[in-house]
Amino acid sequence: MAGLAAGADTPPPTQARVIIVQRPGAIVAFAPQLEVVRPMIARGLTNLTGKPTLTAAWRSLVSTQDVVGLKVVSDPGPTGGTRPAVAAAVVEGLLAAGLPPQHVIVWDKHLGDLRQAGFVALHARYGVRVEGALEAGYDPTKFYDSSLLGQLVWGDSEFGKEGTGIGRKSYVSKLVSHEMTKLINLTPLLNHNLVGVNGNLYSLSMGSIDNTLRFVTSGERLATAVPEVYALPILGDRVVLNIVDALLGQYYGEDRSLLHYTFELNQLRFSTDPVALDVLSIQELEREREAAQVPAVNVDLSLYQNANLLEIGVSDTRHIQVDWLR
Repeated sequence: MAGLAAGADTPPPTQARVIIVQRPGAIVAFAPQLEVVRPMIARGLTNLTGKPTLTAAWRSLVSTQDVVGLKVVSDPGPTGGTRPAVAAAVVEGLLAAGLPPQHVIVWDKHLGDLRQAGFVALHARYGVRVEGALEAGYDPTKFYDSSLLGQLVWGDSEFGKEGTGIGRKSYVSKLVSHEMTKLINLTPLLNHNLVGVNGNLYSLSMGSIDNTLRFVTSGERLATAVPEVYALPILGDRVVLNIVDALLGQYYGEDRSLLHYTFELNQLRFSTDPVALDVLSIQELEREREAAQVPAVNVDLSLYQNANLLEIGVSDTRHIQVDWLR
């Protein structure tokens, strides 16, 4: 096939759009202020979707028949991970848009982490479900297959089994495959030593499947596995929104809440593009390390470039439009 003639029209690069809402007072003494977070959620969503009201914005993303999973990061606790106040503001918006409480599921991999981080209180307050992916069990018909054999641990579907091919598959939680029709990522601005940020791609992919020990100790393995898992239709095709909880950021510590490495931004970041948000988060964390005059973290960005190649999102910051709302 002949190549394009010089000067012929070529498709423009894919563009991503990110909305950043910043409000002073969203954090007071490391504690999120729900009365400030609520209007931040409303402003971000109406601007992202172009809808006149918060209810219209939500209904452009989900229907009242959907079962919406809010994927949070709970392992680092209520300060280092996703803040429950941010999840609460999203829950309130979904309920106001007409979703029944039982159609909203706040979830992470482990129910115990959700309980310790304070998310179970959302069930008592709003009647929504709070669930662990591991506790729900794994779907034998939905999986990611890799030639890399896993070291299976208790909780993995094939733990204790023997035979050819055991350890090749990572199965998707039944909570995702059987229950949810739409997914929303709610991730913190929190560093990850191997992939830069514990963000949308890493959180959803590694939180949804079992047999992850074979990936999580190697940046090179994560760079391949994370985007490929995210690209599973049962996962990536169901994501309708990503919100980065950047009220606070933490540039060291990974899964531990370390206040002396924490900075205050008073921001929430919105996009339908998970990759764009993640690469901007990595940039922000590096800026904060530079400002604090502490050593940089050497991050291999190939994970995000691979996600770009799989058309999950945009990894080139030159093609990310950032709209600031202060």
